[in-house]
Amino acid sequence: MTTTVVPVAAAATWLNHPPNQALTWRLSVLPRNAAFLSHHHLMKEKKKKLMSWSIGAQPSPFDLSPPPIDHDFLDTVKTAGGEISGEGIIETFHNDDEALAAVDNGVVVVDLSHFGRIRVSGEDRIQFLHNQSTANFESLHEGQGCDTVFVTPTARTIDIAHAWLMKNAITLVVSPETCTTITEMLNKYIFFADKVEIQDITKQTSFFVLVGPKSGQVMENLNLGDLVGKPYGTHLHFNVDKQPITIGVGNIISEDGFSLLMSPAAAASIWKAILSQGAIPMGSNAWNKLRIIRGRPTPGMELTNEFNVLEACLWNSVSLNKGCYKGQETISRLITYDGIKQRLWGFHLSAAAEPGSIITVDGKKVGKLTSYTSGRKQSEHFGLGYIKRRAASEGDTVIVGDNIKGTVVEVPFLLQQRPPSGS
Repeated sequence: MTTTVVPVAAAATWLNHPPNQALTWRLSVLPRNAAFLSHHHLMKEKKKKLMSWSIGAQPSPFDLSPPPIDHDFLDTVKTAGGEISGEGIIETFHNDDEALAAVDNGVVVVDLSHFGRIRVSGEDRIQFLHNQSTANFESLHEGQGCDTVFVTPTARTIDIAHAWLMKNAITLVVSPETCTTITEMLNKYIFFADKVEIQDITKQTSFFVLVGPKSGQVMENLNLGDLVGKPYGTHLHFNVDKQPITIGVGNIISEDGFSLLMSPAAAASIWKAILSQGAIPMGSNAWNKLRIIRGRPTPGMELTNEFNVLEACLWNSVSLNKGCYKGQETISRLITYDGIKQRLWGFHLSAAAEPGSIITVDGKKVGKLTSYTSGRKQSEHFGLGYIKRRAASEGDTVIVGDNIKGTVVEVPFLLQQRPPSGS
């Protein structure tokens, strides 16, 4: 059975209006004798009108309302041979090497529904997030997106969030470890007069990502080609099996590829549709390897109270010219006085190494390894870590732990970060 993905009709926007406005809108498009319809009949007519407009219309903005939780998707994965943890995380499809290879020459689809989703709504939501994180939200418009970093008052890193600006809310995708912390932190900073509401919608939504050079072809085949080639963070709303889905350009590991936020009720159909286009399923074990190989920092490893946002090289997420925000004073001082003392790098290693191992050059401590993974081959070893700025640079050799050799390398995620000219 083929799943057809079609844009949601413009009529969907009225669902976000208060009841009186919705009723007025509906009466305005009905025949004159509609005023005599019963309320029940009117509601049936609304549904018919909305459904009849759902095919062939252009995408229009609406907010994804959290649907009931549905576990059919995990049943689908189990049937297909996926191995699932007690927390409901798909660990592996027993194809990790194939999936990692497809990242370079094909396309993979990954279920990241265990990552956090936070919905920020209310009239003051844009200014609120503008003041609470590093990105310039006031420069963005509906249908756009960005990465932003939540930091401490001294600019120490908490997490990177991927943000979508929707019609009535901003949706944030954050790491599993930080969702509760960030939700509580944001609620803490809502003042009495602020018109802001924070809602954790993780359990009421599902979240997939597409990674690899053939991601665009998958989108074209699913009639979603309008998104191909659009700027990072651009997103549109669609319908699949009468369920809402939001699809955005890029994902949390790359500016290429795509992200899909949906109702759990639609997850199984969408997953099957993507696989039917040749995508390789990837589990969390391979995803964690990919994260390290690509150089994407994560909470508890590279993003901790020990490192600031500029040492983590998260330049694309930081606005240097917006007004006051949490951590702004420290960030400005670091740039003004050239105070960035260390930075994050990748390392090709000669053997397996433990995160936390000391990194040395000529017998002197210059940094610390923060993450390690083996590669697709048993002989491949890779890590991430911080080293002092002038101690080593790309191509240099360092020692990790007692005697493991490491070659300093650039990694794709950090390479796409664009610091200001001269930094």
